[in-house]
Formats: sequence, structure tokens, C-alpha cells
Amino acid sequence: MSALNVNRNVSDAFYRYKMPRLMAKVEGKGNGIKTVIVNMTEIAKALGRPPTYPTKFFGCELGAQTQFDIKNDRFIVNGAHEAGKLQQMLDIFIKKFVLCPGCDNPETVLTVYAKKQTISQSCKACGYNGQLDMRHKLTTFILKNPPEVSPAAQGASLTEGKKAKRGKKQDGQSNSPKQGSDGSENELDATGDVDEDDWAVDVSEAAVKARMEDLTSGAKGLTISEDLEKTPKERIDLFYSFVKQRRDQGLLTKPGTDKDIVTESERLDVKDKAPLILCELIFDSNILAQMKTYKTLLTRATHENPKAQKALLGGVECIIQLNQAALLPKVSHILKGLYDLDLVDEEVMFEWSSKPSRKYVSKELNAEILAKAQPFITWLKEAEEESDESDDSDVEIEYDDRARPATLIEQKNATTPSAKAPAKVTRNESDDEDDVDIDAI
Repeated sequence: MSALNVNRNVSDAFYRYKMPRLMAKVEGKGNGIKTVIVNMTEIAKALGRPPTYPTKFFGCELGAQTQFDIKNDRFIVNGAHEAGKLQQMLDIFIKKFVLCPGCDNPETVLTVYAKKQTISQSCKACGYNGQLDMRHKLTTFILKNPPEVSPAAQGASLTEGKKAKRGKKQDGQSNSPKQGSDGSENELDATGDVDEDDWAVDVSEAAVKARMEDLTSGAKGLTISEDLEKTPKERIDLFYSFVKQRRDQGLLTKPGTDKDIVTESERLDVKDKAPLILCELIFDSNILAQMKTYKTLLTRATHENPKAQKALLGGVECIIQLNQAALLPKVSHILKGLYDLDLVDEEVMFEWSSKPSRKYVSKELNAEILAKAQPFITWLKEAEEESDESDDSDVEIEYDDRARPATLIEQKNATTPSAKAPAKVTRNESDDEDDVDIDAI
């Protein structure tokens, strides 16, 4: 296998930093075609970076999904891509994330600062220390998968990660291949016997929960990344399962659950469609009472988000379709309930009612729903017009903060221009009579 200089700008044949030439293999046909980078592990070792970084970089540059199979040493980029093109992209990755900006040597180390959400790069050769350019999409992946996390922890199971760690420890410190005298490295199987090969894994609910709690930040970040690479339908299904589980546990009205649900919708990038799923899970023929029960959750899911509010109306259409006999006559009441609870804005209501649509239900049923909604829409428009008129009348009133209030004597003198104001005004009975005599005015 021919070796290349890590820094391709260096043409010296005796350049000490070498890497193998990238080898790619196209597999599959049609929509399932993909490119496997055969020697990504060797390339990553030469660069001092996890093999997931350059693979993910290819996906960012090509706009393609990537897959990591650490156990079988397979790093995949969806689509058919030539090895030469990938080699050129690898050179760009090396320039951005491997070479030192000070001396152009690849003896650099990346350090992730999770709290500051920054990545620093330090060079062992010249002592350079600076921050990476955080504008590239790969930096988000690096923040979630720090380089100090082992590739096994990033990719496959936790059991695989424990084996790798134990193997390193045994190679460096232990004289025997397997020792379990202190019980620190060996696992216990279900019968209480020592299982030195880690073949058995406790899959009980408590054990699974404990392992989830112990997941490293790298593994959690990879799970998030893998979810985002799924299709929109798959991500919606994940969100549906997430909400359904909490509904079945009776947690939807518990404080903090609404925030967790919205956070999950943002993580899966389905926030605009989330109200549609919520309608399916929390509404039935008793929707008028249920929208009040789940007001907090629905408000958080639709607040200042017109797309989410349209999805909520679409979900209501679906519920009406399932309960036409009970809910079709109550369309105006349902819409007024959504409006009174501030779940849907006026503008969204008007746009929704402007023309029939078959996005969520049949066009015929949608037209019938809009017909039933007309009394409420008409009332809403009239209320808005009255509000606009009152606002206009208020605009006509002008105030002058520099004007001082005039006294009654000054007002009286203003009605008789020829009269001259006395030098000193004294209040007498005749003045009182003039002020009180309303009929004379």
C-alpha cells in the first residue's frame, strides 16, 4: 500500500509524517448504494484522530449520511463516491483539524471544553495553543464525541468498551492474561459465577437503566447524531414512542414533563410536527376538556410557532375525523377553546380557514369542517374589526403636555374678547352664581 505525506503541500520523500492512501469500496445498488472506506482506521491512526471524525467530515461535505460500525471496522458514507474525491476531502480535513497553524506539523491534540462549547488545538512540536474555527458542522460532532473517549465507547456496546480498557491494562501491568483476584475487572453472571470473558450481559430493566445512566458523553452524543441521521418518519416514530411511554405512565401532567417533551422534539428536529403527535395521543371525543388539562404542554409546544399551531389544527382535524358524530357539530366550540387558551393565533386561524386542504383529512371533510367553523371565524373577524376601530378613535386624540389647565375665570374672559382681565381677581358671590347657573350657559 503506497504511503502519502500527511501534509500534501510537502513534497519531500523523506517527510516523517506518512499516512496510507485512502481506499474506498462501493457496495449496494439503487437507493441502498454506499461507499465503505476500507482503511479508515489506519488513516485515523496516522492522523491521531478517531476514525469517526474524518468519516463524519465526509458526510458534512457531501451532504450524506454516515454510519460507524466500530466492532466490524466499517466506516460508511451513503452514496457512490470515488476514492480520489474522498482523498481530496481528507486533505481538507487534515488542514482544518490536524495540521498546526503555527508550524504545519500534525503533532496536534484536540481538547474539548463542554461548558464553553469550544475546542482548542495544541501542538507538541512548536507549543502552539489556539481555538479551532467553530463554524464547521464537524465541530458539533466533536463537542458531543470528545477525542479522549475511546472509539469503542463511541460506536458499539459498552461491553466492548470495557474489554478494550481491560486489554490495555493487562498489556501494560498484568503478567497473566486474566486475573480476577480483586474482582475489579471481572463481571458476574446471573448465577454469581465469574465470567472472565464478558459473554453474559445483564439485560434486566434495572441493569439497562443503570447502564444508560453510566453512558459516557461520547456515546450519548453518538446516539443523538445517529437519530438526526434517520429519516423524518423514523424521527417522528421515535418522538411518538417517547410521548406514549410518558402518557402510559401518567406523567404528561407532571411538572417538568412538558419541558422534557419539547426538548426531545427539538433534539429529533420534529418540533413543528410535535403537536400533531400530541393530538393523536391525548385527544379523543372529550377534546374540549382535554385541551384544558394539557394546556401547559400544548402551550409550550406551540408558543410563537405558526407551523406548530397549524400542525395542532391538523391534529384536531384528525380527531374530528375519528369522532365525526360527536365533534363535527362542535367545531366552532373547539376552535374557540383553542383561541381562548392562546394555543392558536388569529392570523393562523384566518389562514387555516381561507381554503380547503387535504393535508390531514380528505378535502370533502376539511371543507365540511371549515363550513362548521365559519360562525367562529366570522365572530373573530368582527371582533378584530371592532378592536381596530377603537384603536383608530384613540389615535385621533392629541395631548399637549406643555399646555396648562385654564381657570374658570380665564375661560369666561375668553368668551368676551373685549373684556379686560382685572389686575387682581377676587372670588365673590356673583362669580359663584355664574358658575352654578347652568341654564344660563
